[in-house]
Amino acid sequence: MLYAVRYWRWLVMLSLASLLTGCLALPQTGLFAFRLAITSLGVENVRIGPYSVDAGLDTSDLTSLLASSLGMGSLPVQATLAMGLGLPAGMPAVAMSGFNWTLDMPGVDPVEGEYTQDVSLTSGDGANLRLPVAFDILGTDAQKMAPMLNLVQQLASQGELPAGSELAITPGDLRGLGMTLPAGLLTPTIRLNVGEDGQLIPQR
Repeated sequence: MLYAVRYWRWLVMLSLASLLTGCLALPQTGLFAFRLAITSLGVENVRIGPYSVDAGLDTSDLTSLLASSLGMGSLPVQATLAMGLGLPAGMPAVAMSGFNWTLDMPGVDPVEGEYTQDVSLTSGDGANLRLPVAFDILGTDAQKMAPMLNLVQQLASQGELPAGSELAITPGDLRGLGMTLPAGLLTPTIRLNVGEDGQLIPQR
């Protein structure tokens, strides 16, 4: 009799575990194994202080610009990161309630921000987003100033992030297939490296 009770107890536990596994597998495989992908990265609208580098500012000699800014102790650089997000073919449409992002470029302190708008993602039809990037050339020590100026020149002249840059995106709440997954549940942070010649390398 005792053996029969233990047998049924184990059977019930295994049945419940199977049910829970099935419930958890549904959103994971049906909604969030969709493998959100960063499909493109570019740089637009680069500015040093009030000057638009895209408009042809000569950045080869910034002595006068630096001198005029030393009194204020600040020489902000602003740019726009143009980013494409997409879903693999065959994945269901997903609505994402924004995301947090961090950009790490060589020689510059990491820049981070929050994209607060909803993003609609449909397989085969990527979303094109714009993220503001800002840092201060004079907000660092003198040894880093030359590399930072070189970085600004590269951003403006090539329109792409330098090799060694890293972009991380943490999705917000995701909605699809009639369900919502809160941020952090089956939605891991997406990390991407920029390699030589601007190729995008997803981190595993």
